[in-house]
Amino acid sequence: MRFAGITGGQRVLDVGCGTGPASITAARAGAQVTGIDLSPALLERAHLNAKTASVAVSFQEGDAEALPFEDGAFDVVVSQFGHMFAPRPHNAVAQMLRVLRPGGCIAFSTWPPEHMVGRMFALTARYVPPPEGVAPPPQWGDPNVVRQRLGDAVRDLQFERGVLAAPTLSFGHYLALMESTGPLGRIAMVLADQPDRLVAFRMELEALFGEHYADNEVRQNYLMSRATKL
Repeated sequence: MRFAGITGGQRVLDVGCGTGPASITAARAGAQVTGIDLSPALLERAHLNAKTASVAVSFQEGDAEALPFEDGAFDVVVSQFGHMFAPRPHNAVAQMLRVLRPGGCIAFSTWPPEHMVGRMFALTARYVPPPEGVAPPPQWGDPNVVRQRLGDAVRDLQFERGVLAAPTLSFGHYLALMESTGPLGRIAMVLADQPDRLVAFRMELEALFGEHYADNEVRQNYLMSRATKL
């Protein structure tokens, strides 16, 4: 939220809001926030989180590639590891820019392809290939790709890198969490009838995990991108 420069009174859209961390943080800063996500289950949790935080956020179900808002409806459009999962990136970014007013800020965080999460996506794609034509989400973590996708619709494009440190006691704990609540659950289901491949996948994942694990934390690099709409 600091990176996006959000202040009180701004109209903010959080694309792929999930359980609402970015939306709620912006609302606590006094912004008028709308969060949109495809998952009813995540939105249900987002409502509970907003209630716990005692803030008002308008959460609704919707698609990043077909945002149900008027042109220029928002002062700021953000996405925290959300819009990057839209299968057609150019459609998603076109929609995000359409609903952003001229002079407004678009800002998002993404996983770089060369770091842990980006490499994890590449690993899972080798075992369970994504549908044909779907762009790999970590492409959004490459500044050159971001420049190309935002194109001449923006100015003052800036980048900043950071590290997310997630506490976990062991690889077993990390795997259990990711398979029960994260994207690895689908991989485990698909490979359930191929036990040898599932074991091989988990061994490769553990090796990757080991490169980024120390002091009971797994450290994951991320990229933040910010620009002003012309």
